[in-house]
Amino acid sequence: MICAISGEAPEDPVVSKKSGLLFERRLIERYIQDHGRCPVTKEELTMDDIVPVKTEKIVKPRPLQAASIPGLLGMFQNEWDALMLSNLSLEQQLHTARQELSHALYQHDAACRVIARLKKERDEARLLLSQAERQLPAETAPALSNGKRAVEDVVGPDGKRIRPGIVSATVDELAEYNKMLSAQRKQREIPETLAPIDALERYTQISSHPLHKTNKPGILSIDIHPSKDLIATGGVDTNAVIFDRASGQISSTLTGHSKKITSLKFVGRDELFITGSADKTVRLWQGNDDGTYNCAHILKDHTAEVQAVTVQATKKYFVSASMDNTWCFYDLSTGTCLQQVGDPAQDGYTTAAFHPDGLILGTGTSDSLVKIWDIKTQAFVTNFEGHSGPVTAMSFSENGYFLATAASDGVRLWDLRKLRNFRTFSPYDANTPTNSVEFDFSGSYLAIAGSDIRVYQVANVKLEWNLIKTFPDLSGTGKVTSVKFGADAKYMAVGSMDRNLRIFGIPGDETDNQMTDME
Repeated sequence: MICAISGEAPEDPVVSKKSGLLFERRLIERYIQDHGRCPVTKEELTMDDIVPVKTEKIVKPRPLQAASIPGLLGMFQNEWDALMLSNLSLEQQLHTARQELSHALYQHDAACRVIARLKKERDEARLLLSQAERQLPAETAPALSNGKRAVEDVVGPDGKRIRPGIVSATVDELAEYNKMLSAQRKQREIPETLAPIDALERYTQISSHPLHKTNKPGILSIDIHPSKDLIATGGVDTNAVIFDRASGQISSTLTGHSKKITSLKFVGRDELFITGSADKTVRLWQGNDDGTYNCAHILKDHTAEVQAVTVQATKKYFVSASMDNTWCFYDLSTGTCLQQVGDPAQDGYTTAAFHPDGLILGTGTSDSLVKIWDIKTQAFVTNFEGHSGPVTAMSFSENGYFLATAASDGVRLWDLRKLRNFRTFSPYDANTPTNSVEFDFSGSYLAIAGSDIRVYQVANVKLEWNLIKTFPDLSGTGKVTSVKFGADAKYMAVGSMDRNLRIFGIPGDETDNQMTDME
């Protein structure tokens, strides 16, 4: 009598009323509990259909093979052969499972690659679509922030656009603001919170942030928000990046230009931001509550690379300067070019900056001249001659008396009261141009940048301007392109021809400075 499940003689036999089959009680009970049917006939079966079989408890006889040594050896040999065959079967199954697993992993990896490629193509398509949507209204008819349409460009008989011009009301506004700023400047004192000279002597690199793409490295322009702890960088990769120094994170990446961004500026009001590019356009960006920016206007008044953008003191107007020998005066609220001033006899403009009072504009040219303009009349006032090579940067001191200009021969300081050059710094050799020059807001320090960064103490026309410290170019490129002082000169932001924004300050004071800025 053999169990229909185990194939062995049962110790506690039971029989099914329906099928008449014999089972081991513990086995059939478990099967009925799990499946509720007969394991052989597959009919429904319950424990009520099971009848126990009463048997005599006897000792199982030993098989005939176990009665002799040769029989035992034969049994052991059979068991060994069965074990070897079982191991072979397991190895074959393991090999097959490994092959199936490898194939499944390969398919999964291939599927992930395809999905990643499709996502990248989708994101690129979305980006192109968003850029097209931004450019469409600017190309058809510039839309204003109040929902009205800008006045269409009027072309004169000579084929040139006729500009609205800077009207007398605007001139009066600029003059009134200039008068107010001049009065304030005479009463302004150096703030007690300004970083002292011994603090600048201890400055070193406290952080480095890779903000731009690796395939087109290079930061060409830097600006710092006047009231927020935000740093903007413009790169060769055509992107402008807004960096939150307090959190150490990128707040927003502005895409849309098709060539490198040469200049950028925070306006300082209404969350407006300006970028100028080698693609001949200027873009006006509107900030959102979440820290992102949308392109509000695309300005296409220039016919060559835009080299500089600078904001007027009222923060209602700005100027762009281009290699097409013209500079444009814009209304920020509408994105309208009020006046385009050109000089046919002049080479292209390489840099531009407003005087702190807002009525004087300085421009640098590719043939080494520094030109001063009167904004009220848009008339040329004077030339500053003496540089060799293109003028790469300029900065007015906040006291309104000094102008610093940079070129391949170094930095020249100009006295705006007597219109003369009173001091020259030539820190580098003839093959190393000075790429950036910057006064801090208090007018106490001057930073210049080329193959390194040097900070000078600002004095007057007669006294010596002492070198406070020289900072090496840690990018390894040998070309520092831009330098900017933070609030109260508590830190310096430096851009070079690599993808990293570098912050110089006092080690350990970064957190304290951030907390002070946030307060």
